[in-house]
Amino acid sequence: MNRSPTVSDVWKNKILWTVVALLLTGIGIAVALRSRPASHASPTSAAQAGAPSATPSTPPPGADITGPLDLLLIGVDTRVSIPDWMPHADAIMLLHVDADLTSGYLYSLPRDLRVDMPAFAPAGFGGGRYKLTEAMSRGASVPGSKRPNVKQGYKLLTRTVSAYTGIKTFQAGAILTFAGLARLTDALGGVTLRIDQKVESLHRRPDGTMRTQIGSGYVGPQAVYLPGTRRLEGWQAIDYARQRYTKGGDYTRQRHQRQLVKALLTEAENAGLATDQAKLEAVFKALGRTLVYLGGRTPFEYAYALRNLRPENLTLIGLPGSSISSGGGYLGEQLQAPGKGFLRAVASGDPARYLRTHPALINKS
Repeated sequence: MNRSPTVSDVWKNKILWTVVALLLTGIGIAVALRSRPASHASPTSAAQAGAPSATPSTPPPGADITGPLDLLLIGVDTRVSIPDWMPHADAIMLLHVDADLTSGYLYSLPRDLRVDMPAFAPAGFGGGRYKLTEAMSRGASVPGSKRPNVKQGYKLLTRTVSAYTGIKTFQAGAILTFAGLARLTDALGGVTLRIDQKVESLHRRPDGTMRTQIGSGYVGPQAVYLPGTRRLEGWQAIDYARQRYTKGGDYTRQRHQRQLVKALLTEAENAGLATDQAKLEAVFKALGRTLVYLGGRTPFEYAYALRNLRPENLTLIGLPGSSISSGGGYLGEQLQAPGKGFLRAVASGDPARYLRTHPALINKS
């Protein structure tokens, strides 16, 4: 039976929502872990953190949220070094939480997935068939202005994803940047990750400095991530999770991003953030403006609703796909039949039954 949250639970669930919500840039979408009986934070500190209080006669905020839930997290390539760069959705990750809110499925859509985009009047966009990554940039365009509207881009992206997957509603979502993930990882003291294949960095040198860019390519020594259990600091975690020019291409990158989300969730749980207010405040400070949250309910409310969702009950799913070409030119990606079938199962609310007959979709690593 679910219990009412302690002050410690309030702190823990709030930060763990933020951990997953910040994660995708790879990385990320929003889940919170189970409650624990520890209670070392003071009521005053909880109030200062913005956590709503609840009396025995008042249901806590989020107690009325029911499943199933579908949440969306977008990792945005902002290219802050390039003026007026339009944001692209470099990672698109979805979380389906079962009706009982104790288990879920984390999966990705290829950034280059060829999809039909609906017309979007706020951006002056007439619709068409493009790569999914472009929905953010096309939707973020503001007629008569060079400044992108990221929230506006998110709207077109969610409409496009809904049309493709059959998922009618996303209850909440978040937009993340590469820098946010690195700062979050460092605030947690790093992350332990099981690297499943050799990955060479396109962007970083072994010391973490940027490689020299010449035209569309890079030169100089490369950071290399070898198979095995490794402890990564922030720049390494984001660098490893963003590489797609490796064996398996973007499908490998998607898998690594999902693995990193789960590893960071475990890291936050093991760090004891619920009883370490100083570390918790450091994490919040590190996030800055690198996260844009979108949803009708607050992160705290979803954190309470998902308090019984544990990392081991989060199943990582890989959707197989293949490339599309025309006249020798690359057009994008398409999902294969098993992946499309999984999306239909999610939309109908029964992915578990589908996975029993398609176990190969489950990431074992």
